[in-house]
Amino acid sequence: MEQGYSVLASFYDRLMSDVPYQEIADFYRAVFSRFCVTPRSVLDLGCGTGTLTSLLSSAGYDMIGIDRSQEMLALADARAKEEGQDILFVCQDMRAIDLYGTVDAAVCSLDCVNYLTDRGDLERCFSSVGQFLNPGGLFLFDVNTPWKFEHVFGDRSYILEEDDYLVAWQNDYKKSTGMCYFDLTIFAKTPAGLWSRSEESQRQRAYSDRRIQKALLVCGFELLGIVSGFSFEEATPTDERHTFLCRKIQ
Repeated sequence: MEQGYSVLASFYDRLMSDVPYQEIADFYRAVFSRFCVTPRSVLDLGCGTGTLTSLLSSAGYDMIGIDRSQEMLALADARAKEEGQDILFVCQDMRAIDLYGTVDAAVCSLDCVNYLTDRGDLERCFSSVGQFLNPGGLFLFDVNTPWKFEHVFGDRSYILEEDDYLVAWQNDYKKSTGMCYFDLTIFAKTPAGLWSRSEESQRQRAYSDRRIQKALLVCGFELLGIVSGFSFEEATPTDERHTFLCRKIQ
């Protein structure tokens, strides 16, 4: 069974059609303004098919997008070229970033941090970001909360269906370890009108706010705030998503 988004890449944008990408981009710009930061260059970690990357590029930022999936990056690059945008997309692991220079800000959206599941992964990622983030630069990222893993994901199953694909999605959340396993069976209609079947697995880990704060401190970041979703509302224990607003210490 494959790991990641190699099979889902071609369906990803339609599966995520309800994601408010413009709202997220506007929120990031509002955070920059609130903390009196005017970044020229922004790194988008786990950029996927590049929807948010392109929106931030359109807002005037020099964008770099990194992702582990070559299939997703190919779609992101095609999107940027279609929009006439000059965006650098790099196939890299966000625990081991290797750029030619530094950036003024970094963002990591839609619970990519939850995909850091091994011991020490948070520190490896945050340290890697800090290595290429200019002093005083902002690092903004969100996570699915433990409450969401327990009360929304749980052991539930879903069917996602359109005319040319069907995705059967089964969750398996282990509260004792904080691990959630997602097993997907994908049926896709081929150009010949036949149906192909493939399988893919993903996993995420639930992190407490305290665990994340500890990793940020160790890696040289100042926590400016934790908010609910992509808003400036104060985070609560029953939120589904928390966004961390961080600054690299001078």
